[in-house]
Amino acid sequence: MKHNGIARILTGVLIFQLGIGVLLVIGDVQQGGLRLPSLTTSTPRLSEPVRPGDQRRVFRPGRDRPATAPARDPGELPDRLVLTQETGTTWRLEGGISEGDAARLTGMLDRADPAPETIILQSPGGSVADALALGRYLRDKGITTAMLAGEYCYSACPYLLAGGATREIDPAASIGVHQHYFGENSLLPAFVAVEDIQRGQGEVMAYLDEMGIDPLVMRHALNTPPDEIYVLLPEELERYGFLSNQ
Repeated sequence: MKHNGIARILTGVLIFQLGIGVLLVIGDVQQGGLRLPSLTTSTPRLSEPVRPGDQRRVFRPGRDRPATAPARDPGELPDRLVLTQETGTTWRLEGGISEGDAARLTGMLDRADPAPETIILQSPGGSVADALALGRYLRDKGITTAMLAGEYCYSACPYLLAGGATREIDPAASIGVHQHYFGENSLLPAFVAVEDIQRGQGEVMAYLDEMGIDPLVMRHALNTPPDEIYVLLPEELERYGFLSNQ
């Protein structure tokens, strides 16, 4: 009987760990975040205007758009970043940030003619590692990052934005942060997943400091679940250093 009880406990622990792994896989597929199922939420939709102290919105990429008025409707953004020439030495990176985009885009940017001096961004986010790598590339090349009125940069995209040698952000642009999942698409014990998350957050904070951004901005990210987004106000963008390199 005693052995049967131990077996039941071990079976329960294994099922729990497998359940955590399944949730992590589902979360990773859905824009890199762990999303626990819920039937209702009191969080307003992204299409509702943001006010001080009321900045968390439901985050469903491809379904809801921010309450902004872009100069042009981008339609449905591509799953991977697309590089297009805007005008002269100003280029645009638009779309989701997928694994491998950093290596792919650095090559394209190296070959771009004329060489980019400013990169306009619009992205719902995606791969954090690729955003950091691309951000470091932009800083190394002395390229400015820019956000236009009515356009948005969420999730991992603000890390790419931070990489600009200088940053030009229209007050009517929408920039938001939230929690991320770091790790491989595999069934991992819960403690391993937590280690991956902590290590990843540490890397992001070190990167932000390297780019002249106050890592305290991460408190908003860490307090916002992956199925929501915390939209930064213009005064917060200035406070955390996005509007300057001081």
